[in-house]
This record gives sequence, structure tokens and C-alpha cells, in this order.
Amino acid sequence: MWRGFRTRYRRRSSRSSDGQACHADPVGVPLTRASRNRLTCKHRPLYEYRTGPSFAQASVQRPPAARYRRVPCVTKVPGVTVRDMPGPSPSNSHDLNEQLARIVHDHNVTTSTTELRKQLAELAASATPDALIAAAEPHRDDPEVIAPFYEVVVAAQPDNARALVVLANAYWLQGRGPQVVGELATKAIAADPANRGAWHLWALSESDPRARVRRWQQVSERFPSDHLALAAVADNAASVAGAEHDYSMLDFAIGTYERLLEHTSEPAQREAVSTALSALRGWRF
Repeated sequence: MWRGFRTRYRRRSSRSSDGQACHADPVGVPLTRASRNRLTCKHRPLYEYRTGPSFAQASVQRPPAARYRRVPCVTKVPGVTVRDMPGPSPSNSHDLNEQLARIVHDHNVTTSTTELRKQLAELAASATPDALIAAAEPHRDDPEVIAPFYEVVVAAQPDNARALVVLANAYWLQGRGPQVVGELATKAIAADPANRGAWHLWALSESDPRARVRRWQQVSERFPSDHLALAAVADNAASVAGAEHDYSMLDFAIGTYERLLEHTSEPAQREAVSTALSALRGWRF
């Protein structure tokens, strides 16, 4: 249920194959080729997400390490994301698929991003939205391929919530910043209020730490069974508590983790939450 969240909500840092790259400068979860993160609780919590220089949380200063123990990451456990949303039925666009595969191969050899974008834009201009969606599906982990195609799809289908979420996610991975991602997520929510991926991106794109806590609270209240959102509430509350020496926010984070523990049955996840609780209860500012 929680698998894959960090993989999809991260910014691009460097081109990689399938190696673990969760520590690529603060998470920011990155990569042109998304890596698959397993549940090890060695990754950074949501409050350390960096999605570009414009993100306010990138400059948040935490208290000296000697004063409190770092809270293990809980939200790295996989969740519902773009990959889980159903796509359209494949179309008979064999030529389009071949052309796209050739362009991507050439890009991997030359590493010319500018040329890639130019060729993809020309290719997308001559195809239908459904054909573009089907052709882009094998490359869904590469935001450099996804973004140009889904820009055309969204322009043709502005009320397509799934397309809006996919494009917002691609922009997030590219490090386009919170404003453009938040705007797309808001449009997706308006088009389909039940789209959980849109709500996750909407909460994640908030720059202010306290406001981000409130947004994740709204998501967890809207989707009571979304344990990932509840874990995000706790993680971000712990971030604010540590950065601002706020005991009330610390108590809130502890209470949220306790609620999460009550609803968690998987052993590895329970261990992660219990470790986080143990660390938080020992904090002294």
C-alpha cells in the first residue's frame, strides 16, 4: 500500500540506472531514471525533501544533533502514486513507439537534453493524446520523456486529472519548483477530487513547513485509510518541532505516530514507527 512513494515524489539529481539513490542530495528523490527504494528506514523523512532551490524547507535549520536524536524515516514506505493509476488501453501506434525508442536511445548516447526536448516536441505534435499516453507509458520513470508528451496531452485534455498528475509529477522530478507543481495538482483535484495522487502532490508542493503539516492533515482526514499521509503529518510535525523547538508540535508528532502505530500491522512498518516514537520521546530542546 505504501510502496513507491519516495520514488515518485522526488526531484531530479543525476541520471542513474536502478541503483539506490535516496541519499542523493537530500532527497530529494531524484533521478532521471527512478530507482526503487525498499523499506529500510535509512532514508530521510518527508520534511527533508528538496525539490529545488526555491523550496523554503531547503533552508530550514535543525537544532544541533547532540540535543535530540534524528527520527527515522517512516514515509519512505511505499504508497499510491502515478504508477498505480490506470492508463488508457494501448493504441496501435507502433511507428510512434519505434520513433520514441530511437529518440530516447540517441539521447542516452549523446546526453543532449535540448535536442531531446526538440525531437520529442516535434514527435508529439503529430500524434493524438491517447497515442502519446500509450507510447510514453514504458518511459513513465523518465520525466524528460514524460513532460513533453504530457504537456501536449494536458493542452488537449485540460480536465484529464490523471494527465495533470503525471505532468505535475514529471515537473516535480525535474525540480521545476513548488508553484507549477501545486497549480497542476490543484487543477487535478478540481477535475477529480478522488484522485489521491493529486492530493499528495498538492500537500508535498507546499513550501512552508507548518502549512505543509496542515495540508497533510487535510489529506489524511479526506483519506482515513491513507497511512502514508498520516505518516507524512507526523514526519513534518517532527520537522517543525525540531527546527523551532516547539514542544506542542512535538507532542502532536508523537500523538500522530501513536495513531499510526495503532493502524499498522506489518512488522517492518511497526518497527519503523516504534523507533521514531522512541527517538521523539527522548528529545530535549
